[in-house]
Amino acid sequence: MPETMTARCCVTGGGPAGVMTGFLLARAGVDVVVLEKHADFFRDFRGDTIHPSTMQLMDELGLLAAFLERPHQELRQISGVIGDTEVAIADFSHLPTAAKFVALMPQWHFLDFLSEEARRYPTFRLIMQAEATDLLFDGDRVAGVRATTPDGGLEVRADLTIGADGRHSVVRERAGLEVTELGAPMDVLWMRIPRRSTDPDETFGRIVAGHMMILLNRDDYWQCAFIIRAGGFDALKAKGLAAFHDALTATTPFLADRVETIASWDEVKLLTVMVDRLTTWHRPGLVCIGDAAHAMSPIGGVGINLAIQDAVATANILAAPLLQQGPVPDDTLGSVQRRREWPTRATQRLQIFMQDHFINRVLEGGEVGLPLPLRLLGPFPALRRIPARVVGLGFRPEHIRSPDAGTPRQG
Repeated sequence: MPETMTARCCVTGGGPAGVMTGFLLARAGVDVVVLEKHADFFRDFRGDTIHPSTMQLMDELGLLAAFLERPHQELRQISGVIGDTEVAIADFSHLPTAAKFVALMPQWHFLDFLSEEARRYPTFRLIMQAEATDLLFDGDRVAGVRATTPDGGLEVRADLTIGADGRHSVVRERAGLEVTELGAPMDVLWMRIPRRSTDPDETFGRIVAGHMMILLNRDDYWQCAFIIRAGGFDALKAKGLAAFHDALTATTPFLADRVETIASWDEVKLLTVMVDRLTTWHRPGLVCIGDAAHAMSPIGGVGINLAIQDAVATANILAAPLLQQGPVPDDTLGSVQRRREWPTRATQRLQIFMQDHFINRVLEGGEVGLPLPLRLLGPFPALRRIPARVVGLGFRPEHIRSPDAGTPRQG
């Protein structure tokens, strides 16, 4: 027989959306269980860009100073080299936020920090190595989650289930929620390449005909994202590592003396890009958020921050109903989608525009030149505040409205 437990709310997925939601609900005094399928949060090449909007939330929670004690680098502007032209694209120094930069922080540090803060509240339970495999139903209403653990089966009976188990969400599949695929012309190859003291300091992108690469400054190495045609990884591997080294060098010539440190395809991690969203994010007893509701393109590095915004809105809307008895009304669950669907659609619309009108052309080997909006950023530097606001704050940034009614443990 599977082990059983009960909770007012069960959250599937221990990523940014899931852990942040669990933290805020427990902070409000809600009995919440978060299920995470892995034994720890350590996964390389996950979303590592913590934007000013997320750090503003940390500040509103009184946690920003402690958060920034975790290892990170600070990105105060975004620049790029397009063809032979270097251009400054975004300047975060004018944002109305406590932190006027993007923090480059390994996601496991971010999740460790959030989960440590959440564990201070007695109504928060995080169960590691618990993989959601199915939903429990009471008639048409979702009544909890069935999971597997190293010790056997687990059933969590919950008045509300929040699906935050990522873009391959089991929860949304088992709930029968309809997914709209929006498509993406690219995949991303992640890798590490050593960084020298003579290299540029800032994080930047390089774009030449046929190739694109983003380089994130991680002090002693570059975290590199090499953009390829969707589904093209096998063809790239068939050409051999030497050809791949040549492509890296063609994109970023100053790396020519060290691209061979990529000595095996095992050191190259493929991210298959998906852009989709649910038509309806909820059904009785269930609501999906984060990538489970809308998978984002990596353009702008906004995915983790959009997931955090979803979590904050979810706690703002659902904390009070969850502190009462009885099921959360379906229309109240629909309020989460009504609050977060517009910023999701606006962000995806912008990402798809960039994919269709710029990235696609580059990957096809077309002529690379500065689009008119980017040409204006040189003579009119104040315009750099616009992309900084879109990337740094996003559309409809959220603020902490859920109550601080929980009693944290000391220490």
